[in-house]
Amino acid sequence: MREIILGTAGHVDHGKTSLIRALTGIETDRLKEEKQRGITIELGFAYLDLPCGHRLGIVDVPGHEKFIRNMVAGAAGMDMVAFIIAADEGIMPQTREHFDICRLLGVQDGLIILTKKDMVEEDWLEMVQDDVREFFTGSFLEEAPMLTVSSTTGEGIDEVKSILDEKVRAINFQEEFGPFRLAVDRVFSMKGFGTVITGTSLSGRIAVGEDLMFYPGKLLAKIRGIQVHGRDRDVVEAGHRTAINLQGIEKEEINRGDLAATPDSMVPSTLLDADLHYLSTNTKELKNRVQVRVHVGTKEIVGRVVLMEDDVISPGQDADIQLILQEPAAVWPGDRFVIRSYSPIATIGGGVILNNAPPKRKRMVERDRAHNQEIFSIYKSEVVEEKMLLFLRESGLQGITAEQLSTRLGVFGKKLKKQLQQPVSTGKILVVESESQRLVAAPVVEKLGRTILTLLTAYHNDNPLKSGLAREELRSQLKPRVDQKLFQYTLNALTKKELLVQEGADVRLPDHEVTLQMDEKEMQENIGSLYKKAGLRPPNLKDVLTTFGEFSEKQIRQVINLLLQKGTLVRINESLIFHAAELEQLAGQVTEFINREGEIDAPRFKDMTGLTRKFSIPLLEYFDKIKLTIRVGDKRILRKS
Repeated sequence: MREIILGTAGHVDHGKTSLIRALTGIETDRLKEEKQRGITIELGFAYLDLPCGHRLGIVDVPGHEKFIRNMVAGAAGMDMVAFIIAADEGIMPQTREHFDICRLLGVQDGLIILTKKDMVEEDWLEMVQDDVREFFTGSFLEEAPMLTVSSTTGEGIDEVKSILDEKVRAINFQEEFGPFRLAVDRVFSMKGFGTVITGTSLSGRIAVGEDLMFYPGKLLAKIRGIQVHGRDRDVVEAGHRTAINLQGIEKEEINRGDLAATPDSMVPSTLLDADLHYLSTNTKELKNRVQVRVHVGTKEIVGRVVLMEDDVISPGQDADIQLILQEPAAVWPGDRFVIRSYSPIATIGGGVILNNAPPKRKRMVERDRAHNQEIFSIYKSEVVEEKMLLFLRESGLQGITAEQLSTRLGVFGKKLKKQLQQPVSTGKILVVESESQRLVAAPVVEKLGRTILTLLTAYHNDNPLKSGLAREELRSQLKPRVDQKLFQYTLNALTKKELLVQEGADVRLPDHEVTLQMDEKEMQENIGSLYKKAGLRPPNLKDVLTTFGEFSEKQIRQVINLLLQKGTLVRINESLIFHAAELEQLAGQVTEFINREGEIDAPRFKDMTGLTRKFSIPLLEYFDKIKLTIRVGDKRILRKS
């Protein structure tokens, strides 16, 4: 069953760790430095078994402003938040920043806990409660339960457990589909076990013995063991606080912030299209291309914010943006992010990833900005088909496999198949490779088809005596180069529409016919006669060019090619062309000779024809090639016998 993760949030020294210890009996501060300084530095983890039978995973985050990076990493996987405020201090700077982070990361549920109740008078406590209620007005915590506790005396702890149990009972647990994903928040090595990672699983499920791929580096490892809250498991599901023991990978090859996922299920990218909310608490405008720290999952990456439609935005505004990152991130659309100013460091905004592998977008002229606005409106619509068509149009001739489309949409399995049915059946999306389910947008194939027809038209105009153009020669003229399967798919589609004819290895337009001028017709007859009179000692190309010197070499070559296509002439190798009638007559003589003598060899063939080796050997090899004869040692016999 999917597990619910409760995260803490609040200012440093407001009692987050003490509260967890009082609730669970688990000490989440494990580092020596944490115990010496009395503050949380790294993420801590605990669990609470509720009366409803559900085990609640708990993430303790640091409250000090120097460790906000760690706090964001912990908040990224929480389903609800226990917002901790010390009764003796009330709202403090990190109360505000932690609350902003929770909202930016899309946390929608939680409770408010006022700690250190035993340290204040009742009147003071009531005043703090009023301040806290006012602070959360208009937010997801506006109607949240507000509890007052003392982790020292234990007062109010049972009530906290009761409220948590009530909240978890009300949750409609649904299985998270799609590939397994886990954002790594800790990696270490254990003697006798090897490399271990921990994190909160974000989606899917995975089992012992299966492979994990670590992004963005795409390193593979095999799962040796799984633990959830110290208990061995065969399978881990979405929402579990998990430790995974790996084999085939060293601790140094994995970094905090890496994403462990089902192999080949992610597309690492340094470009992300996103929806940004710029916090109203900011004191200055956000400028285009400002350098920021981007937090996605448990990773922090330096990047720049490119505003798609504006040059600046004001505090409190939303904006369509493209994030340009200094190193690749592996995310899905719908994942949340937080941005913090580069220096001095402060949380300034965040939002939702809309496209995890977009092209670099232009914004210099008004037309670019209008186009960007159109694209982002498609992202934010509920029409999945429009998003699919956008991704396919932008992927161009390369296309996208159905599996890749899943990770671009965040839609998997039967849901994706259902979404594809309509656009595929109506021809908006074309399946150009059935095995890999490679998809290409219909307009892309239509444009390629128009390009092919334009190239063929130009070729026929330049080469009126050639009946067609070789497929591979045509494909070599396409820029950018098109792979063989898409090229053939497009040829077949044009043939089906009777816009193109495929003849052997060549293609032509349906209405193309070889047309000769009067002088070319005469030349065709004369060249044919020249080869016929030459018999078995045909002229070479130089001789033909000399004989018909009044014509260009191109014209002569085209007429010879036409005679070859018609079968009047036959090319037996690169340099020798014979008249077909002469070869046919010679084939009859060879057949008669072998029927009489039983075989023929090179000397007897020379005696019979009076030819030198220059002609006799290629002719004997030609008769082997057309399967009239077959060579046995130094002799030849008729193949049919």
